[in-house]
Amino acid sequence: MPKKRNYTQEYATQTERGEHPDRMERQRARRALDAKGVSRVGKDVAHVKALSKGGSNADGVKLQAPSKNRSFKRKSDGSMK
Repeated sequence: MPKKRNYTQEYATQTERGEHPDRMERQRARRALDAKGVSRVGKDVAHVKALSKGGSNADGVKLQAPSKNRSFKRKSDGSMK
């Protein structure tokens, strides 16, 4: 049986790192898709413009296959192109 998640600790860690507002934005985007009746099963919610390239949740999101969403072209130093 999997170990239970400590949501209180996760929240504290996210808040400490300053990640909590971004995570809440992503969750709002997921809820909006759910409200429209879009099935997210087996798909990733991807940003139209990657966050690492200056995008935001306000720019929009799209559904993509995990293999497509998680396979980025990289520079020789490991950063995204």
